Amino acid sequence: MRPFGYQRAASTRAAVEAVGAGDGAVFLGGGTNLVDLMRLGVATPHTLVDVTRIAPATIEETAGGGLLVGGGVRNGELAAHPLVRRRYPVLSQAVLAGASGQIRNMATVGGNLLQRTRCSYFQDVTKPCNKRQPGSGCPAREGDHRNLAIIGHSESCVATQPSDMAVALAALGATVHVEGPGGPRAVPMPGLHRLPGDQPQRDTVLGPGDLITAVELPPLPLAARSRYRKVRDRASFSFAVVSVAAALEVAGGVVRDCRIALGAVAHVPWRAETAEAALRGAEATEAEFTRAAELELAGARPLPGNAYKVPLARNLLVRVLTDLAEAP
Repeated sequence: MRPFGYQRAASTRAAVEAVGAGDGAVFLGGGTNLVDLMRLGVATPHTLVDVTRIAPATIEETAGGGLLVGGGVRNGELAAHPLVRRRYPVLSQAVLAGASGQIRNMATVGGNLLQRTRCSYFQDVTKPCNKRQPGSGCPAREGDHRNLAIIGHSESCVATQPSDMAVALAALGATVHVEGPGGPRAVPMPGLHRLPGDQPQRDTVLGPGDLITAVELPPLPLAARSRYRKVRDRASFSFAVVSVAAALEVAGGVVRDCRIALGAVAHVPWRAETAEAALRGAEATEAEFTRAAELELAGARPLPGNAYKVPLARNLLVRVLTDLAEAP
């Protein structure tokens, strides 16, 4: 690990200015991803700006009936909060599926959304990687891409976004509140993360000095009937091979509304808008769920080593929707 400086920010504005100056400073929250990348030599910040004492760390109800989750809230606290568990079970389940208890008690909401890919080529500084060093190439396309993207990837990058929480928030249509050099702004989800295109080094639409201060969950009654399910290579802590976040409202055997997002299939948490549109007004049957899933995945472009993800994503989505439809 290379030497680095450390400073404790006295205020949000001071933190934004320190990182926005562009001299190699980065924010430090829980550090559960950043410190790992520093040890690998992937991240080499000049200075760590500690925001743990200034980032909002409360969960409050909004006037409209949603929840405002501070960017400094620890993942463990978010998953255990009674209002989250009751109103947005998909979010609680996603966070619990995302890491060990020790990591959840360290990691913050803001940092979770900014996790970087676990692509082995990105994490190995002896290998070329367009995300780590633009223009150096993407060896994953011809190499080990078993767990990488099947949707929305480019010639430059086939990495996936690793956050379980982000998948649930994309399904819920959350809003990310950001304080940056230009002042505060709100970023919708999906919309925070970006597809790789020809700039795979950019994971999100955030710029230098942009700090996530809160995540707002909308008032969404159907979210009380929601679920997160994750397929992984081992039952203990592991990143997703494919995951599904879904909420479903059924009346008289017909789908009135639904929200669906897929994880570990793209560079972003993938909102399944095509499947949602196909299901609204359709019968809540396995046949209709299968039809919607196949429509959503019709545009998938798997590589030779990860084509198995297409039927896996279809079957997982159908299973989650069927379970929700049959739940009392």
